[in-house]
Amino acid sequence: MTLSVLILALNEEDQVADAVFSASAPGVEVVVVDGGSTDATCERAAAAGAHVVDLEGGRAGRARQMAAGVRSSRGEIILFLHADTRLPAGFERAIQAVLSDRGTVGGAFGFRFDQPGAALRFVEWGVRLRVAVFGMPYGDQALFVRRSVLDEIGGVPQVLIMEDLDLVRSMRQRGRVAQIALPVVTSARRYVDRGVFRTMFRNWLMASGWLLGIDRGRLASWYRQ
Repeated sequence: MTLSVLILALNEEDQVADAVFSASAPGVEVVVVDGGSTDATCERAAAAGAHVVDLEGGRAGRARQMAAGVRSSRGEIILFLHADTRLPAGFERAIQAVLSDRGTVGGAFGFRFDQPGAALRFVEWGVRLRVAVFGMPYGDQALFVRRSVLDEIGGVPQVLIMEDLDLVRSMRQRGRVAQIALPVVTSARRYVDRGVFRTMFRNWLMASGWLLGIDRGRLASWYRQ
């Protein structure tokens, strides 16, 4: 099975090269999908060896980035990676192992921040609990899915926000969504800048709104506040 890693970026000139390097492995296609950056993200991604898809003309939402990356890639397995997240060594072998079971349609990795701190460890614990109890990993856990399954569900849901949860829900309707113990390492900068517990509460609020079926435009407005 061939694997394409799609790195979703927006003004990530300081992060994108490391994301590309973490995704680089024999036989792995690395595509950076830029959502309209105004910095040197595209140039640094290309210099790091990635194929770059530049969605010009203003900011593109993450769902649109994901769909563009799928169209521009060739792999039988699609992995969506945020530009401030790093894949663990051996990620490609771990994916191949879980997908050797034909009943498994995709999955995600464990989750860890790149900084110390009790509050951040609490967030990590909350992620483990959410996945264990509800089986719902988020997009920052490097979601991966078989292309054939993605085709069956009509591609990445084109919504304003929470497209990752929509995608996981559709995947679960078609088979097992595996959890790989190996953790991706993601930047804690947004949690630290906005306040760890404030950010965690906002994320819970968004997930609750998604479960209740609240209009995505309203959720997106709340998220930006």
